[in-house]
Amino acid sequence: MAANDDYLIDWLVEMGLVTNDQLAAAREDSASNGEHLVDLLLSKKVIRPVDVAQAKATHFGYEFINLSDIRLTDDVIAAVPRHVAKRYRAVPVAKHDHSIAIALADPSDLDVVDSLQRMLNADVELRVATDEDIDNALNKYYGAADDSVNKLLQDITEGEVEVGAPTKDVASDDQSIVEADAPIIKLVNTLIVEAFRARASDIHLEPLPKQFRVRYRIDGVLHEMKSPPKRLQASIISRLKIQSNMSIAERRIPQDGRIQTQVVGKLIDLRVSCIPTNHGESIVMRILDKEGLRLGLPELGFFTDDQQTFERLIGLPDGILLVTGPTGSGKTTTLYSCLNFINRPDRKIITVEDPVEYILAGINQVQVSETVGLTFAAALRAMLRQAPNVIMLGEIRDIETASIAINASLTGHLVFSTLHTNDAPGAITRLIDIGVKPFLVASSTRALMAQRLVRKVCKRCAAPYQPTESELRSLNLDSAKTSGATFVQGKGCNDCNKTGYRGRFGIFEIFVIDDDARKLIYDRVPTSVLRARAREMGMRTLREDGARKVMAGLTSADEVVRATVGDVD
Repeated sequence: MAANDDYLIDWLVEMGLVTNDQLAAAREDSASNGEHLVDLLLSKKVIRPVDVAQAKATHFGYEFINLSDIRLTDDVIAAVPRHVAKRYRAVPVAKHDHSIAIALADPSDLDVVDSLQRMLNADVELRVATDEDIDNALNKYYGAADDSVNKLLQDITEGEVEVGAPTKDVASDDQSIVEADAPIIKLVNTLIVEAFRARASDIHLEPLPKQFRVRYRIDGVLHEMKSPPKRLQASIISRLKIQSNMSIAERRIPQDGRIQTQVVGKLIDLRVSCIPTNHGESIVMRILDKEGLRLGLPELGFFTDDQQTFERLIGLPDGILLVTGPTGSGKTTTLYSCLNFINRPDRKIITVEDPVEYILAGINQVQVSETVGLTFAAALRAMLRQAPNVIMLGEIRDIETASIAINASLTGHLVFSTLHTNDAPGAITRLIDIGVKPFLVASSTRALMAQRLVRKVCKRCAAPYQPTESELRSLNLDSAKTSGATFVQGKGCNDCNKTGYRGRFGIFEIFVIDDDARKLIYDRVPTSVLRARAREMGMRTLREDGARKVMAGLTSADEVVRATVGDVD
């Protein structure tokens, strides 16, 4: 309680909540032990916290409200971002055209009111509530704050962090004591935990001229989080470099590392990349939940017809099947799901990956290690001597790896791998460009599949929606094609963090190689000719597959257009 609480005492007496005798006794105790009068009256249970809040409201001329009696709607909660509400302990209770009614425990703090008006770009109408009500409402509508980054930032003062000495924690004799007590270590660990709980795939720590920006990539979209003070930048980066076994003395060249940790009882792996920038080192951490992959083919986003085609392809005894797409399009997840689908006791499956992203039961997984000479090519040669039925190669990067993979597919092995190309037919041109002979590509390749990830409309807040003419036109749809379609759009709720989307799934372009296509490959025809042939065979483009899923109410037109902007068809 503030030292100057005389005005509260006057109001408590005037409101009949404290008698003169009680006040006189409290003044004697206060004189002997130095405790503030209001705190004394509260500890002796002469008054309640709600009485103090009502006295504050009366003094400043604001309305007192009981937050436990109010059910706040999603649009009201959305009016104040989580980091703002947590930082200023401010709970929105009503929203108008140009103003927001906000409940505070201390309406006398004018700095808080000014900051809220500036950050929310709206007039703030104050209400007063008890500290307990404020805390309960923040936990209920914005999530519990016990382990929040904001709380840890409040705990870290200037004296607790020595920016110039980032190696103290590793020099300690008792690492467990450091882990429990060091504020920077707690902050870094909490950043990782909160990202995992938010279903983030990446954590971006970016040094800017006057800010150390933190962003989480959730469902493929970056969301800015509460930024730590700029003064903590060096300590946070040093801590992460230590955890991921990078050199903290080297700040001039890019470095890569890994962190393995347990979050909420789950083993997760973080691939850490550090590069020097103008304003300090930038770190990106890719979060890999080693125990979290339990996907079947339907969960990937296949419709029944495509799934049947794909199941037939991955059940073939030999040949090579390539999944293509840019980084982050879910290629590896698709390959893991394929391996799960065909994993039986009568099949020996070996993978070679960099890194091993998920642990698959019953499958032999090899981790590439360039430092000891275990490259993709070396591992691939060695695994062929293990007599596998199925091989999964993380990525075809060069002519050596491609040649071994294709030769393996021609000698009775089923080979899965990935390539970075924009569409399915483009993978053929890519293989030939890196040096594989066209007749080898033609004879070994069974199918090519391009894929992209689009966000799924949140089930909780999905509502019927009628797309505009331009949206339908962008998907090459008209009224005849959309009869019976179910268009939906997410309104935004707490489940989806007000985005209207929760989770992602794939849209696919499957090119099955037949005899005519093999002849075209052997003749080294351009990609455009191969694509035309694939369309004649019934291949749906990425945008066409996306349009089907828009009409089924799974995603939105905007998502499909964004993911398939390069699809000329």
